[in-house]
Amino acid sequence: MGRILFTLALAVYWALPLAAASAPSLLDILSDELQRNFTILKQKADPPPYYLDYTVTDDERQTLSATLGTIDSRDNQKRRFLDITLRVGTPQLDNYHAIDGKRGQYKQGEMIALDDVPDAIRRKVWLETDRMYKLAARRFIEIKSNQEVKVKAADSSADFSSEPPAVYQEPPPPIGNIDEEWTKRARKWSAEVSDSPDVLYSNVNLSAQRLSKYMVSTDGTRLLHGRNFVSLSIVARGKATDGMDLVALEDYQAADLAHLPPAAEIDAAAKRVGQNLANLVQAPAVEPFVGPAILSGRASAVFFHEIFGHRIEGHRQKDESEGQTFTKAVGTAVLPTFLSVVFDPTRKTLDGVDLNGYYTYDDEGVKARPVTVVENGILKTFLTSRSPIDGVDHSNGHGRRQPGLEAESRQSNLIVESKKQVSDQALRQMLIAEIKRQNKPYGLYFDEITGGYTTTQRRGLQAFTVIPLMVYRVFADGRPDELVRGVDIVGTPLSSFAKILATSDKPQVFNGYCGAESGQVPVSAASPAILVSEIEIQKKQHSQDRPPFLGRPIDAGVSQ
Repeated sequence: MGRILFTLALAVYWALPLAAASAPSLLDILSDELQRNFTILKQKADPPPYYLDYTVTDDERQTLSATLGTIDSRDNQKRRFLDITLRVGTPQLDNYHAIDGKRGQYKQGEMIALDDVPDAIRRKVWLETDRMYKLAARRFIEIKSNQEVKVKAADSSADFSSEPPAVYQEPPPPIGNIDEEWTKRARKWSAEVSDSPDVLYSNVNLSAQRLSKYMVSTDGTRLLHGRNFVSLSIVARGKATDGMDLVALEDYQAADLAHLPPAAEIDAAAKRVGQNLANLVQAPAVEPFVGPAILSGRASAVFFHEIFGHRIEGHRQKDESEGQTFTKAVGTAVLPTFLSVVFDPTRKTLDGVDLNGYYTYDDEGVKARPVTVVENGILKTFLTSRSPIDGVDHSNGHGRRQPGLEAESRQSNLIVESKKQVSDQALRQMLIAEIKRQNKPYGLYFDEITGGYTTTQRRGLQAFTVIPLMVYRVFADGRPDELVRGVDIVGTPLSSFAKILATSDKPQVFNGYCGAESGQVPVSAASPAILVSEIEIQKKQHSQDRPPFLGRPIDAGVSQ
C-alpha cells in the first residue's frame, strides 16, 4: 500500500508543474496567433497587411430588476467578444480610408470561448482573421480605384498614426455580488416608488458589470486592463389627463457596489421619485417660450456634452458629410472667455462621485491623458483617435468603441471650468434681474435632465435637443417656482454658447452612456450651473391615450 501511494504522489508531483506550464494566458494565446497569422499574410498575401491587432473584451455582469415590491428578473452572465483590426496598404492610405464620407466597417463582435483553451481560441481567431483580410483587400482595391475619379479631399491627412507600444497588465477587481441584502433593498425601493396613486409603472434596476480588455498588436502593444461599472436606477411612469406620458427618475453610477449611497439616502430617493411623478401629473403643460434660464450643473453637463462635445470629436473634422462646426476654428473664440473645457479620462472621481468616462487605455491601445480643448474660450485642439486629422498627427487617447464596432474619436470625462463663478443664490438673483431686464413673464430653471441628442451632419440642421424631466418657472415678483411638464430644450450650438452669462461655483456630474458611430461608450460630463440670457423650449410630443379608467387594485381593495 505504501508503495502505491508513493507512486501516485510522485506522479502528481511531476504532473502539476507540467500542467501549469502548458496553460498559457489569454494574452499568450492571442500573441502567438497574431504573430503566426501576420507572418503568413506578410509573406503570401497581396496586398500584404502592415498592422494587425486582436482585442478580447471579457464582459461579466449581474443584473436585478424589481417592480411593485417583487423581483421580476435576475441574471448573471459572462461573454467574450473578439475584435480584429487589420490594415493593408500604408499608414498614409489603407483600407479604412473614407469613400464618400464612409470609413470601412469590418467587425461584428465575434463570441469566443470563456475558457483559455488555446485550440478553441486560436481557431476562432484564425477564421476571423481570414475573413477580415479578404474584406480589407477588397476594400483597399475599391479605395485606390475611387481615388482616380474623385477630387482631392480637403483633409489629406494619413489614415493611421504611429503610436508608442503600450505594455500594461492590471485586471479590474472582482465584480462583487448582488446578494440577498441588495435583493431585499430592491424590493423595498420598488414598493416605495409605487406608493403614489399616479404611478402606473415603476422599476428599480441594479446592475454590476466587470469589463476586462485584452489587446495585442503587431506594433508591440500588450495590454490587460479594464474597470467595473455599477448602476442603480429608480424609475416611475405615469400619464397626465391630456394623454402626456410622464417619467420621473433618480439614478446612480459607481465603480463598486460599496460606492453607492447609503440605503437611507436611496430610500428617500425612491419616495422622491414617486412624489415627483405625482407633481408632474398635476403640473401645467408648457407652451413654447424663449427667455432667460438657469441650467443646473447636471443639466448644463448634458448641454455641453450634446452641443459642444460631439462637435470637437476628431473624425467629424475629416468627414465631408459632417457640418464641421469648429474645423477651421482652432485658435479662435468658441466659448465665453471665462470658460475652459477639459476632457480627462484619467480622472476617477470628481468631488467624491465616480466618473463613468474613466479609463487607463483607450480601445486602440493608446494611454489615456487629459486634453484641454478650450482654454479661456479659445479652441485649442480636438479629441483624436489613431485616425489623424489636419493639424493633429497623433492620437490623444480618445479612440473608443463598443465591441463589434470600429473605434472613433469619442468623448470621455468632459469637465467645464469657469472663472466667472457666483453662489447658487447669486446666480438666481442674476436670473431674476435678467427676467426683469427682458420684461419676460418668467424665466426657467432646469433641474433634472435625462439626456439629449444632436445633429452634426450637413444634410440636417445643426441643432440639438436636450430632454429635461423637472423644469420650473421662476417669477420675478417673488411667487413660488412653478413646476411645468412637456418641455424639450432646442437650439443651435453657436448661438447658444454666446448666451452664457455666468456659472455657479459648484460642479455637478452627469454619468451615462453615449451612443454614436462607434456604439455605446461610458461617459461623464461635469459642469457648474449656468445662467443663459436666452433659451428656447418647445412642446414635447405626446400620445392621445387617456389614463386608465379603472382604479388601481390597491385603491379599490382586493374584494371588489
